Amino acid sequence: MNALRNKVQLIGHLGNDPEIITLESGKKLAKLNIATNESYKNHEGEKVTETQ
Repeated sequence: MNALRNKVQLIGHLGNDPEIITLESGKKLAKLNIATNESYKNHEGEKVTETQ
C-alpha cells in the first residue's frame, strides 16, 4: 500500500488549547479550533473584516 502525505499550513488564531487524544492504536490525534480573518472593501469602499 502506498502512503500518501500532504503538507498543510494553516495560519490563524487558536480558539483554545489543542486537545491531544490517544487512539486505541497508540497513535495520537490533535483537535484544535482555528479562527481566520478575511478583509475586503464593500461597495462603499469601507474596509470590512470577517472572522470565520
